[in-house]
Amino acid sequence: MKYSIQNEFFQIEILEKGAELCSIKSRLTNQEFMWQADPEIWGSHAPNLFPVIGCLKDDGFIHEGKEYAMPKHGFIRNNKDIQLHSKSENELCFVLKSNENTRKLYPFKFEFYIHYILDGKKLHVKHDVVNTGSKDMLFCLGGHPAFACPLKEGEKYSDYYLEFEQKETAHTWMIVDNGLIGQEGKLILDENDRIKLAPDLFAKDALIFKNLKSSFVKLRSKNSNFSLKVSLDDFPYLGLWAKPNAPYVCIEPWIGIADSYDSSRKFSEKEIIQSLDSGQTFSAAYSIEITE
Repeated sequence: MKYSIQNEFFQIEILEKGAELCSIKSRLTNQEFMWQADPEIWGSHAPNLFPVIGCLKDDGFIHEGKEYAMPKHGFIRNNKDIQLHSKSENELCFVLKSNENTRKLYPFKFEFYIHYILDGKKLHVKHDVVNTGSKDMLFCLGGHPAFACPLKEGEKYSDYYLEFEQKETAHTWMIVDNGLIGQEGKLILDENDRIKLAPDLFAKDALIFKNLKSSFVKLRSKNSNFSLKVSLDDFPYLGLWAKPNAPYVCIEPWIGIADSYDSSRKFSEKEIIQSLDSGQTFSAAYSIEITE
């Protein structure tokens, strides 16, 4: 099932399964900006990542002496227990509450809300994580939106580039065996603000950055004034990814990261893990702003 909202600029569609953003379509030009999940290439649009991002060492974690299995990117992705919580003219909100299925994978009691809010030419994606249990709750959180690229017939992937708010000097972090994080890798940004897209840019998997200065990154074309801006304000890490030679690019705001190759597997020791007190709410949002 899909739900939709629209304003004068865009129509947005969300799959109920996984509360996954699957369409941002211009009401002015009918242009679709989201990757349409060709299963022969990559069958997702924009998975929501919770309570982990990426892979865990040995496909699980240890908490208070007990081992839990956990799939890559957590259990929001493709989850059929998520339900529409509320709908208004410009907002859709979905919720997943901890249940028997989640407790097999994750020992915490929680409510996970995700809001999609249309605001002019912006789509705000806001997450609220509520700790409904009696103990501190540990989690990571992120987005994985995939944007169609190229957009226009006759264009090439290499006509597009990613532009950061500020000039950056940043290495990527290597992805090693079983999707785990290795040592700091290749210098990708050398006091500049652009990464040119190329079919082989992600031949060695995602580009992963930590603690960039920029608060946003834009997908742009050298052929037009098109701009698709993803804000990063609440998200200190960034993933960039696509299947090699695929016509899309993922711009992924993260609070969290895959396990390191030398991880202890203890959830409390995981890099950038968030801890939320009993009864408290954690909120984080990113936005997508499109200029045609």
